[in-house]
Amino acid sequence: MGRGPRAILALGLLFLRLAQANFAPHFFDNGVGSTNGNMALFSLPEDTPVGSHVYTLNGTDPEGNPVSYHISFDPSARSVFSVDPNFGTITLVEELDREREDEIEATISISDGLNLNPHSTKFAMDRHSGVLRLQPGATLDYEKARTHFVTVVAKDGGGRLRGADVVFSATATVTVNVEDVQDMAPVFVGTPYYGYVYEDTLPGSEVLTVVAMDGDQGKPNRILYSLMNGSDGAFEINETSGAIYVMQSPAQLRRDVYELHVQVTEVSSAGTPAAQAMVPVTIRIVDLNNHPPTFYGESGPQNRFELSMYEHPPQGEILRGLKITVNDSDQGANAKFNLRLVGPGGIFRVVPQTVLNEAQVTIIVENSAAIDFEKFKVLTFKLLAIEVNTPEKFSSTADVVIQLLDTNDNVPKFTSHYYVARIPENAPGGSNVVAVTAVDPDTGPWGEVKYSIYGSGADYFLIHSSSGMIYTQPWASLDAEATTRYNFYVKAEDMEGKYSLAEVFVTLLDVNDHYPQFGKRVQEKTMVLGTPVKIEATDQDAEEPNNLVDYSITHAEPANVFDIDAHTGEIRLKNSIRSLDALHNITPNGDRTWSLEVQAKDRGSPSFSTTALLRIDIVDTEMQSRSPMAAFLMQTKDNPMKAVGVLAGIMAIIVAITVLISTASFWRNKKSNKVLPVRRVLRKRPSPAPRTVRIKWLKFGRTKAADKFVLREDRPNENCNNNSLGSTPPPTAPAPPPPPSMGPAHWTVPTVSGSLAPRQPPRSPKPKAVGSPVQSALVSELRQKFEKKNVHNKAYF
Repeated sequence: MGRGPRAILALGLLFLRLAQANFAPHFFDNGVGSTNGNMALFSLPEDTPVGSHVYTLNGTDPEGNPVSYHISFDPSARSVFSVDPNFGTITLVEELDREREDEIEATISISDGLNLNPHSTKFAMDRHSGVLRLQPGATLDYEKARTHFVTVVAKDGGGRLRGADVVFSATATVTVNVEDVQDMAPVFVGTPYYGYVYEDTLPGSEVLTVVAMDGDQGKPNRILYSLMNGSDGAFEINETSGAIYVMQSPAQLRRDVYELHVQVTEVSSAGTPAAQAMVPVTIRIVDLNNHPPTFYGESGPQNRFELSMYEHPPQGEILRGLKITVNDSDQGANAKFNLRLVGPGGIFRVVPQTVLNEAQVTIIVENSAAIDFEKFKVLTFKLLAIEVNTPEKFSSTADVVIQLLDTNDNVPKFTSHYYVARIPENAPGGSNVVAVTAVDPDTGPWGEVKYSIYGSGADYFLIHSSSGMIYTQPWASLDAEATTRYNFYVKAEDMEGKYSLAEVFVTLLDVNDHYPQFGKRVQEKTMVLGTPVKIEATDQDAEEPNNLVDYSITHAEPANVFDIDAHTGEIRLKNSIRSLDALHNITPNGDRTWSLEVQAKDRGSPSFSTTALLRIDIVDTEMQSRSPMAAFLMQTKDNPMKAVGVLAGIMAIIVAITVLISTASFWRNKKSNKVLPVRRVLRKRPSPAPRTVRIKWLKFGRTKAADKFVLREDRPNENCNNNSLGSTPPPTAPAPPPPPSMGPAHWTVPTVSGSLAPRQPPRSPKPKAVGSPVQSALVSELRQKFEKKNVHNKAYF
């Protein structure tokens, strides 16, 4: 036998060709109201927030493979839910609206995700002999794989063909069929099992069917079904089909839930019982939801309830006048419903909020302040009962009408915190001032308001107790110049003494009822050439423009000498008059004293005016500067008493200095050792009466200013010094007195005396006068003012 190419056997891979029985996964059915299972009869409130976890799909695979979950919707419908494929959690992804759609259809599915092409590693092949064997420890299972396919590859040792190295091979497929043996117990399909009996189910009706099969599918045995316990005679099962029937009417069933145990038994070919299995079956007695919640009153079904109550009841008070009962004739979940009040929120609350079958309805006060007769005479609510867990969501309503009764719970309130009124000061007594208004929202006598006023400013006023009109006292005489504003309080009070206050401000409007007044009807002024003089009038009215005064010159001869400022009252010479010579040219007689009629007129309506006579004495600035005394008199021309006081003070100082000097000389001579005291008898001369300087003011005469006044001196006196108000030098101190005698000494204080007396000036072109013209004019003006102010007094220096 020649050597040929070596044949090499290679082990092929095993491919599965759906050789295994695969049972479908299934959902658990946990019943109505469950949130875990197959989503059957699932309901959801329309106000559930988007993103909420609303359900969990739950199922299993008979082979124990992991399952995944899916949900789908009709293409024309909204996809309102999403599902986690691994955990089965259902999430709401779109907002619900029961008014738009009250039912949502969705398709849910469960899958075991089985892969049909796994590689088999159960077989091995000897590479030399070509024998196919099971791998050590590997077993075959008919229930998992009925057929196995093995691909075998054979290769030679290789050689050269046409100058190239080649290897030849061949492939074959080996089919391995697995035979079934009785080694598996029966298996129930579609577990868990739930059944429902409704109130209209007839006795003998099929409730559900359980399905079981022999686990050995190659040569299955016959199986039989039986009820082990839990039926209490209410249910039976067909032993061959597994159908379960109810044998009593739903009204006879004593329990809401029946837990049955169904047993399946294999029967061998020999007719003997073989393997067995048991499964629980849950049957629920379901009430049909065919009754909505219903409200009842004392006499039966009622949909309107009325009650009368006072406003502002105590917080937490129960409305005992309402007798309301609510009932749902269904059973179980169909009889569960919620209660709520629909209407003005936060005022009342209803108890209970969730009812099963029947309850007494209680309404409790939640917000006492909102139960206000002045806001609502009637409060109307809807009492709503709506089912919770039913697809139908049956509901019913009843009207609750509450008639409110008024109480005195309000204080009269003014329309404003203060009132402002303005009346003319000449308003007659009894004139209306202002009307105040206060409002009390309460009804009947509680809403009646009485007014009164009080306060320090209320003496001139009265108020009408009902209308609130404030008017002046009949005897009141108001004067804006005395009091421009009154303020007082007004009080509004109801019949039980509840009150509030407001403040009233009354302003008197000024009326032009005063004339401007000059200080004197006849005034005398001295005008220094180039300097204005001022007149002033006052108006006692309280407000502008009634108390604003304008000035004017109403009469002057000649009329072209003076100008007056209408606002300030300043009078000055016209700009064209700059010297006395210019003034003399206007007045040939050379008189420098003028008389003007000046008017003061207020700006009121109607306007009042007053006139005064003004006499002006005009002097030149150069004349004024020649004498200090004239300057002093000019400074004190408007205050003669000041001039008198200053002169008196000067004379008192002079007298005091004289006394001091005399006293010092006396004591010096008395203490001197050079002059011895000599007893001499001296004849006492009678002490002359002290002399005083009396200024006699002469009446004003229409003479030239230079000759109006002259200074007249008394005769010299041996006991006194003579002084005058001219340009004479001041008095000198007297000589020291003689040494004192032994007896008491009598001292006489020297007195300065003098007087002023007018005299007729000589008729000459240029008269001479003692003193300057300015001095004479000022003395004249001081004299006139002094006489008017001190008619009965005399001035002594």
